[in-house]
Amino acid sequence: MDNCVYLPEGLKLETIENTEYISSIQGLEKAKNEGIILEGMAVLCDSELSLHVELENGIRGIIPKDEVIWECNGNGVKDIAVITRVGKAVCFKVKEIKYENGIPFCLLSRREAQRECYECFLSHLTAGDVIPSKVTHLEHFGAFVDVGCGIISLLSIDCISVSRISHPSDRFTVGQHIKTVIKSIDLETGRIYVTHKELLGTWLENASLFSVGQTVAGIVRSIEDYGIFVELTPNLAGLAEFREGIIVGQTAAVYIKNIIPERMKIKLVLIDSYKGEKRTDVNSSVPVSIDTDHIDLWKYSPDCCSKQIETYFS
Repeated sequence: MDNCVYLPEGLKLETIENTEYISSIQGLEKAKNEGIILEGMAVLCDSELSLHVELENGIRGIIPKDEVIWECNGNGVKDIAVITRVGKAVCFKVKEIKYENGIPFCLLSRREAQRECYECFLSHLTAGDVIPSKVTHLEHFGAFVDVGCGIISLLSIDCISVSRISHPSDRFTVGQHIKTVIKSIDLETGRIYVTHKELLGTWLENASLFSVGQTVAGIVRSIEDYGIFVELTPNLAGLAEFREGIIVGQTAAVYIKNIIPERMKIKLVLIDSYKGEKRTDVNSSVPVSIDTDHIDLWKYSPDCCSKQIETYFS
């Protein structure tokens, strides 16, 4: 199983191999015969809801409406799902090469590429497998991510990070490439659920990046009567005393007063806040990433802590 074949849409578009295939009729014919998945830009949706795909050297590609999306449960293709592909990269398999007045054009199928991706790759994944993904849409309850060939999975807001956020846009942007971990796959509906926080390090890994006595930048994530939670990294937040005039989303300068592993606590003193400046990128390069293809168990909490936060994938 070569999962490099089934990447999120857009990652193959400008590769040398993809360009060579879509640049000539001979290349497209070879891709057709060998069942190779290619990519191109969808530049037009016509009145019949067929997608027109930009290939190279004036060659046209057309994906009929019924070939735009594959669904495991076969509920049919919604018009909006076709229209919103315009201006974006789409994967496809070449089904047929035709000629009109001596000019070649290709009939393409994104549906067949997605079906193969699901049947040959996604359906074989197990909980804990780590895969590349691409953020496609953000809602208040979570982010939708492309887990391969345009097949969409839900990354719920509680699975984005340990540090609480008010909206997925606090962490991600549309088009961003990330890694996710498979939570579960419903083989009857084809729905796939993923998580991300397990790739951002444990409490100790994140806390080790800071020392008592430092003054560092963070982001105000939550304001409670008993204090203000300031995110130091996406998987680590500390608590500062309540102060009037602070706004969620502001960048804050905080003094690290104490680090207490047995309670998973970081005590902060709020030094200053940047009024009017809402930031999402403070310390974004700091979190510890796990370089692995699979996770069986993730333990966020230190062993010395009575409260245990962990995820079992097995």
